[in-house]
Amino acid sequence: MDKVKKLLSSLPHPVRWVLVMVFGFVLLLMGLVMMVTPGPGLLFIFFGLSILALEIKWARELNQQGMQGLERLMNKLKSLFGKGRTNDKS
Repeated sequence: MDKVKKLLSSLPHPVRWVLVMVFGFVLLLMGLVMMVTPGPGLLFIFFGLSILALEIKWARELNQQGMQGLERLMNKLKSLFGKGRTNDKS
């Protein structure tokens, strides 16, 4: 993501804004379509929101909430599987 920010920072603001909006919303719409058709819908939605978060505040907040939810889910999974492993050793 840092490479994308660096590349976009060299562009004039109106051009950068248009590119981010078009690319972000295209990925977001593709992700929504893939939710009902075969494909990695959640991944495309996440990437679309990440791109939009470069310029839009609500996308940045939604992306941050999604990352926090993912971290909580990973911690629960780690504790679930970690407990199972310690019980097997006893």
